[in-house]
Amino acid sequence: MSKLTLFIVSDSVGETADLVAKAAASQFRHDLETVSMKRFSHVEDESQLREIAYLAKKQNAIIIYTLVKSCMRQRLKQECMENGLKCIDLLGPIVDKIEEELSESPFEEPGLVRQLDEDYFKKIEAIEFAVKYDDGRDPRGVLKADIVLVGVSRTSKTPLSQYLAHRTFKVANVPLVPEVDPPEELFRIDPSKCYGLVISPEKLNSIRKERLITLGLKDDANYAQIERIKREIDHFNKVVAKIGCKVIDVTNRAVEETANVILHDCANKGE
Repeated sequence: MSKLTLFIVSDSVGETADLVAKAAASQFRHDLETVSMKRFSHVEDESQLREIAYLAKKQNAIIIYTLVKSCMRQRLKQECMENGLKCIDLLGPIVDKIEEELSESPFEEPGLVRQLDEDYFKKIEAIEFAVKYDDGRDPRGVLKADIVLVGVSRTSKTPLSQYLAHRTFKVANVPLVPEVDPPEELFRIDPSKCYGLVISPEKLNSIRKERLITLGLKDDANYAQIERIKREIDHFNKVVAKIGCKVIDVTNRAVEETANVILHDCANKGE
């Protein structure tokens, strides 16, 4: 039975070339018995390419490579020619074609696809977190969150949580109402990661009336009355004063604008 050795060469982890090679080998019977693979990861200088070519010649291996730097691709191709080796460039032709179509030079930075994947999964995790700990459902989320939002009803806590989650921040939000004691967790967190959202009584009155009408209810319910709203805002002010957190007036701000205030504040703290 013929034996085949494949050398997987990459300037990153090498998962892409490894998966492609396995997919190809799986098309043949007894692929695991007849095809062996050796992965060379994080290959970043030409001396490594010479060593790999030397080993490949001794083992009569085929070299399959994903190298983002054109100089490294050219060097490995030259090494293979000089040693009479078969090689397959998986990445180069695609990068060259995209470069030609876009008239734009590639970054040639190893590992960018993994970085994009990691950012994607962080975003998904943050979105799931925001859903799980929305509207004070589980106060334990307050202690786990990167950002905590507090405010009376209809101050855009939920859409703001989702917006920030898309920026990979884990956000919990807690509604404040006079009849319910705020969770103790609010007073145990670092106040700098908590933001109170306040709004003018008149604006909130208008928003709540519209909400009631949308639900098919009368707009004169206690929920939308100015006196009730002022009482809620007084309660809110007492709670945020006790927490010691920053308060943002969202009266005339879109969700994106409020998010930018928070993101800017977070960036300054990280400096």
